[in-house]
Amino acid sequence: MPEGHTLHRLARLHQRRFGRAPVLVSSPQGRFADGSAAVSGRVFKKASAWGKHLFHHYEGGRVVHVHLGLYGSFSEAPVPMPLPVGQVRMRMVGAEYGTDLRGPTVCEVIEEPEIADIVARLGPDPLRRDADGSSAWVRIRKSRRPIGALLMDQTVIAGVGNVYRSELLYRHRIDPYRPGTQIDEAEFDAMWTDLVALMKVGVRRGKIIAIRPEDDHGLPSYGPGRPRTYVYRRAGEPCRVCGTEVRTAVLEARNLFWCPTCQK
Repeated sequence: MPEGHTLHRLARLHQRRFGRAPVLVSSPQGRFADGSAAVSGRVFKKASAWGKHLFHHYEGGRVVHVHLGLYGSFSEAPVPMPLPVGQVRMRMVGAEYGTDLRGPTVCEVIEEPEIADIVARLGPDPLRRDADGSSAWVRIRKSRRPIGALLMDQTVIAGVGNVYRSELLYRHRIDPYRPGTQIDEAEFDAMWTDLVALMKVGVRRGKIIAIRPEDDHGLPSYGPGRPRTYVYRRAGEPCRVCGTEVRTAVLEARNLFWCPTCQK
């Protein structure tokens, strides 16, 4: 599932390519036909993101709300675009560029005030200028759920996925099974500050970079074109720092990765 930095990069890209001009919107697949008709031809005012949610704001107060889920993706192409290939839920065509959306969990038209209802269900987004981690800390310190589960809970912090969760806990040497009630404020503040910095790098570079330069050695990344990681998807391989075998387990239906020596 794309993590928060991906949605913020998409918002910036769509703002740059479609902003302040009319956009033609269609649904080649047909599942978003009514929604696309409601915004097609309107001026695309701006794009914004909160966590894993993307919002396209059109004139007149209508907003296209997208959540990519596990399989959703946008593909970009210059105009004129080729004929749609596969199940294209939404096609947007501007003056110079177009984009196709496939496989999202959510693609719907809402009104501007409804954004507040969606955001109210989410935790703070580390990538927003007004991000405040204090509300996340309040929830964490009151919960006996493992910190590894709390970091993935979008109502606690919006935008964190499995890669950031695994790598952040490793960087701060925190056992993913430690209850939230046993995380002290100094530890949380350090993690929050680090998370903000890491996700900003993700927005700039277009990929997650979590390994410190002094630890960037050993076996390559876990797959072609994938980022190098400390523990994420490295189960059975040696820890880059201490050499202990990286472990994996399922925590609340998601695969967890950690080093049992570094993260005691």
